[in-house]
Amino acid sequence: MKTTISVLFTFLMIFSAEAQSKKKKDIEAIKKMCGCFEVTFNFAETFNYSSDSLYKPSKTKTDKGLEWAQLVVDQNDKISIQHLLQVGNPSEPYIVKHWRQDWLYENTDFYMYNADNNWKYTQKPKAAVKGQWTQKVFQVDDSPRYEGSATWVHIDGKSFWENKTDAPLPRREYTTRSDYNLTVRGNRHETTNYGWVHDQDNDKVVRENGKDDILVAKEKGYNTYVKVDDSRCAAAAKWWKKHYDKWGMVRAKWSEVYNRKKDLSLEPKVDNKALYKHLFSDEYQSEEKINTVIESFVKK
Repeated sequence: MKTTISVLFTFLMIFSAEAQSKKKKDIEAIKKMCGCFEVTFNFAETFNYSSDSLYKPSKTKTDKGLEWAQLVVDQNDKISIQHLLQVGNPSEPYIVKHWRQDWLYENTDFYMYNADNNWKYTQKPKAAVKGQWTQKVFQVDDSPRYEGSATWVHIDGKSFWENKTDAPLPRREYTTRSDYNLTVRGNRHETTNYGWVHDQDNDKVVRENGKDDILVAKEKGYNTYVKVDDSRCAAAAKWWKKHYDKWGMVRAKWSEVYNRKKDLSLEPKVDNKALYKHLFSDEYQSEEKINTVIESFVKK
């Protein structure tokens, strides 16, 4: 009996050590997405399934820029990375607050996008997310965008994470397209010897309540992040230090909203302005004003 217990204890110790070693590799891979990068954004519509004979595919799009990925939270079960675009004259660059990604270990609480500015709150059992990391992606104003859970894989010298999830239309699409209202995103994040790659296989979908989804087209995205010296993003890093407190208050308010753990619907505009236009204004610096404007976008 003692021998059996001893063997079981040894097995559990080995298993725990291997799990911790795996988690350490996961964290190292996620943190490789921090720093200064030359970014190339590539998107091309690949297949058309529309029944409309006049359908016009989106134009192939390629953009380049310099992006600073700032580590905001560095905890054992949570890593938060804020992305900032640095554009214009290198001697006097303009900084654009871009997207944010949070990585949560074995997270069970989800806000799953369901078209037309609606997110469904879902709670998964712990067994369903064991060993997995949730990537939560947020808009420029820290409102929700999309999220999904999967396991980081480290094999044959590669480290990657893959997930498929529903998401809003990207800005490059919703400003020009109204013939679909949902993107089903196939995301692959892979670290490389030069930085990392965001590889995407996306579906453009029409979703209406009580009806089957309609696939309009497919899209390929391939975004490369080439690591460069951090000094090239010094202006973005300085900007973040200056505005850190304000955006900390914004994140805190959104955390309070998410912790209500119920379905979430957001107004597209209040006072004829999108939320990011409110928050990007110098008018919103106090906690009271920030909380009030965010709450005004949350449908009751």
